[in-house]
Formats: sequence, structure tokens, C-alpha cells
Amino acid sequence: MRMLFRWLVLALAILATPYIVSGVTVDSFGSALFAAAVLGVFNFLLRPILLILTLPLTVFTLGFFIFIINGLMFYWASAFVGGLHVASFGAAFFAALWVSLVSWATQVKVHRVAGGRPQVMVHETEFGSRKVRDLN
Repeated sequence: MRMLFRWLVLALAILATPYIVSGVTVDSFGSALFAAAVLGVFNFLLRPILLILTLPLTVFTLGFFIFIINGLMFYWASAFVGGLHVASFGAAFFAALWVSLVSWATQVKVHRVAGGRPQVMVHETEFGSRKVRDLN
């Protein structure tokens, strides 16, 4: 159920991308759903391989190159999805940044514990393990 929710949120983020980033158009909600599925497959299959192959460059750029990889995957997804059109790599880069931000925001919960201190909970797996970070 959680995976279905994340897929729907990702599709909505892709559907909202043309309003946030110029140079990206999405024809329909169906195209956004298909683009979300393609990006999910790319993140599952291609991203680990690309991260390993570009590890020295990622370390040298202090992790910034991961944003380039995300932009490339968004750009490549537009080649597979007929209803997703990306004008340039720059548009794909910022669109991937937007979609990553929305995806991250769906995984984070901020709540107050006893004593009024805010904490951020990030769900790492579907099996209920959580990582808690104190904001103080």
C-alpha cells in the first residue's frame, strides 16, 4: 500500500513539474503515472550501477554528481514516455530536483516528543525500522 501511495505522489509531482520548471510538459495524468513507473524502474535498476561507476566523480564533487545522475534518468525517462517532454538537460536536472524533493518529503514525518523537542522520522524500509533524528 505504501508503494502505491509513493507511486501516486511521484506521478502527481511529475504532473505538477511543468508549473515549477519551464521546459517540461506532461500530456496527461496517465503519462505522469507511466513516467513515475519508468523512473521507479530506472532508480531500481540503473541508479545503483551508475552510482558505482561514477563513485570517484561523486566523491570528488562531494555528492553533487548524484544530482546529475538524477537529471540524466529524468531525461532518459522522457525518451521512453511519449507524454513526457523535456526540452533540455537543464530542465531535466531541475525537474529531477523537484521530484526528488517531493519524494523525500513524503518519507519524512516531523513530530514533537515529550518535552516539546521536534524530531524527524525517516522510514528506511517497509518492515517498520525507523531512523530518528533530533532537530536540536
